[in-house]
Amino acid sequence: MSLKNAPSRYGNLSIALHWLMLILIAAVYACIELKGNFPKGSETRDLLKEWHFMLGLAVFFLVGLRVIGRMISPTPAIKPEPAGWQNALAKLMHLGLYALMIGAPLAGWLILSAAGKPIPFFGMELPALIGPNKELAGDIKELHELAGTAGYWLIGLHAVAALFHHYVVRDNTLVRMMPGRG
Repeated sequence: MSLKNAPSRYGNLSIALHWLMLILIAAVYACIELKGNFPKGSETRDLLKEWHFMLGLAVFFLVGLRVIGRMISPTPAIKPEPAGWQNALAKLMHLGLYALMIGAPLAGWLILSAAGKPIPFFGMELPALIGPNKELAGDIKELHELAGTAGYWLIGLHAVAALFHHYVVRDNTLVRMMPGRG
């Protein structure tokens, strides 16, 4: 069981964080999408919003571990080596995904701060990042929602690219990130 990446596959820490982040992000989206099925002010709607906040912040804090992992352990090679333009697109995609995992939760934290609302985090309350400003909260909320929409596209394209590499190109792109394939 290796925590560090090997030349041909990701280490267990990278693999676990990747799939945990997928589950958390899916739950973040599910909470906010399901919220609309319940009347405003209802306990269930408020609970789904609170879980949306907390899970989003969990993504924000865990992405730091992923960034550190990427910095201290090299990315395993794709075999056979993809074309240069594919590598460039992959880097751009990963940059977009990291921007989403950092930017969207940070924007959510800023929204709650500017709205003067509590910032719940699993039994704790996080400090506000900025002072109350309802107009700013609305502006940040628009950006947050735009990031959420972009996230659907980024995540979908990321998954399609992994499947394309696995089933069409037949390289090791997907296998490098699969658990239990040492």
